[in-house]
Amino acid sequence: MGIVELLGLAGSVSLISGWRLYLTVFVTGLAMRLQWISLPENLQMLDALANPWVLAISALGALAEFFADKILWLDSIWDTIHTAIRPLGGALLALAVVDASDPVWQVVVFLLGGSAALISHGAKAGARALINTSPEPVSNAVVSTGEDIASGSLLLLAFTNPVAALIIASALLLLCLVLVYKGYRLWRKIVSSGS
Repeated sequence: MGIVELLGLAGSVSLISGWRLYLTVFVTGLAMRLQWISLPENLQMLDALANPWVLAISALGALAEFFADKILWLDSIWDTIHTAIRPLGGALLALAVVDASDPVWQVVVFLLGGSAALISHGAKAGARALINTSPEPVSNAVVSTGEDIASGSLLLLAFTNPVAALIIASALLLLCLVLVYKGYRLWRKIVSSGS
């Protein structure tokens, strides 16, 4: 796996972790356990994800997140709790993808992976908080299901074609930055009009 493929895998996995950390860990571990993907030598550290305990815990987390994310306001509480967990998980997953022999590269990837997960988490949490203000309950479940499909699809693409996944993840990251910026402006407008 070349540098572009590694960046594609690390970038995609960290971005998806901002939306669905437990699903990312579970699918990656399951794919390794069932030998759907074979890891190059420098990614053998990820073998820990195929451990039955890690698979069981991440499956329970993914299941809990799947249902919590469909319930109005519970999704925002879940997102608030995971504000520190998702970015850290995304950073650690990105770090596990890179070559452990270069500390500078490790720090760069850790920071970028954590930033990508934090930005995608911020966009998701902010968008979901706005959707929760809608009087009807259907939009929350529809958006959550769309996030499930997008996360799973991008994750599978990251394993099969990391370069294409990197391009899509980069576009999604830009979209997330726009959403975070627009959310911040809206928040400032609400705060300043309330004063």
